[in-house]
Amino acid sequence: MSKLLRGRLLAAIFTAGVAGALAAPACAETLADAIAMAYDSNPNLLAQRSVQRALDETYVQARTGFRPQLSFGGSASFLETRTPRAAGGGLIDTNGDGIPDAIGKGVSESNSAFFGLDLSQPIWNGGRTASAVSAAEADILSGRENLRRVESQVMLQVVQAYVDVRRDVESLKIRQQNVDVLKKQLEQSRAEYQVGQSTRTDVAQSESRLAAAQALLSSAVAQLATSRANYAAVVGQNPGDLQPEPSLAFLLPNNPDEAFSIAEKYSPLLRAQQYTEQASRARVAQARAGRMPQVSLHVQYGYTGVAVPFNSGLYTTDFLAIGQIQVPLFTGGLTSSQIRQQIERNNTDRITIETQRRTVLQTVTQAWNQLVASRANIDSTEESVRAAEVADEGTHLEQKLGLRTTIDVLNAEQELANDQLTTAIAKHDEYVAAANVLAAMGRLEAKDLIPAMKQYDPKRNFRKLRFALGYVPWEEPIAALDKAAAFPPIPSPSILPDEKPIGPGLQPPPAAPAPPATPAAAPKN
Repeated sequence: MSKLLRGRLLAAIFTAGVAGALAAPACAETLADAIAMAYDSNPNLLAQRSVQRALDETYVQARTGFRPQLSFGGSASFLETRTPRAAGGGLIDTNGDGIPDAIGKGVSESNSAFFGLDLSQPIWNGGRTASAVSAAEADILSGRENLRRVESQVMLQVVQAYVDVRRDVESLKIRQQNVDVLKKQLEQSRAEYQVGQSTRTDVAQSESRLAAAQALLSSAVAQLATSRANYAAVVGQNPGDLQPEPSLAFLLPNNPDEAFSIAEKYSPLLRAQQYTEQASRARVAQARAGRMPQVSLHVQYGYTGVAVPFNSGLYTTDFLAIGQIQVPLFTGGLTSSQIRQQIERNNTDRITIETQRRTVLQTVTQAWNQLVASRANIDSTEESVRAAEVADEGTHLEQKLGLRTTIDVLNAEQELANDQLTTAIAKHDEYVAAANVLAAMGRLEAKDLIPAMKQYDPKRNFRKLRFALGYVPWEEPIAALDKAAAFPPIPSPSILPDEKPIGPGLQPPPAAPAPPATPAAAPKN
């Protein structure tokens, strides 16, 4: 962790008292700003993008089965032959007439060397390479959905951290206001006690409520520091003056049935599993291709001669071309076992699709019900706050008339503070629930939240690799032949449609209308 980030986190955790916690930073910050910063700098999201780029390389590696392999090699050999005398090794030809005429040691020596190029070009692999390419394509598509899922998780974390800070700032203000009111109430009780208008019990009750409120204020300060630290960890900097969160209504469906339908089409969790099943289906075809023959071409070009003593003029030039066909006849049951294994893995992936579908629908249902409950809570808590404000004001007036006691006033103030806190929490929960619904549906993405920002395109890296170093023009017809002549046919990945971006993105909430101007008085004649 960099020193700068550690400093930011420490600044978020160690809040210098209540005044420091309540003081607003100089810069204003919106939810769109926070999401944009996390989109560019969140380490989890950046790491997943790197994982996806690494996964793109599997496509290139699979296609190397269509491409030639060229290597340079050399060899040197030394041969010594010892022939027993009984086999004629004791007689040697000294004059070259072909007739042994002298006794020798029966030892002969020779050496040779070769160096040159070796080229190997697959012609037809029986569908092995084509199925591997299809599996790699499906794996890459599944990886893109996992990238969408991680992006959605990061967006949800940013939303959660943003509204957490705003909730805790509001809670701290309410706690501070409550402490200020209780301090005034204590001063009033003490003054009335001095003149005999109240009892020592009234003073003790005021002191007790003030002490409890100060303890709650300290807890609110600590909670705000924790939320600020969480925000810094997700977004990458401390929260500034956070503006009210904009509405998510432009992304939310009208009813749960629409939410279910959208989730079944665009949920990254479900789509990733569907692509995983397609990849395992291609690997079944790859295993079956193990029974098919292979055709290849080998070309060798090099030089052969005596290694010692070396004389380049005595080296011969060799050119060798070999067409090779290899037909598997018996593998000891290995191929059949691999086929059965891949079939069962595909069965597992196919069944898991239904598991993920049910999980997605369950998540949407839970989030939707939480959203409905939170909206109902907002209405009820706002009504409670209005009633508690009237009750608090009336209790103070009635105390002055001698109709209410100090404990009645303290209770009314406590109920008002609690209702205000409940309202802040309800608004927080409603927004988080809405974000959870969008995340479960697959709509909590940068393209919908911050469309004006340049989006990361995982397809761009894949397009660069498609014709990267190693590509040869003749691999296209070889790939077409390998796939067309395969039996059984090799399934190609079925690309699922993507949802188009939904505007207008996160917009700041509309400003409150300005009060009408008071008309100027007409001049007197």
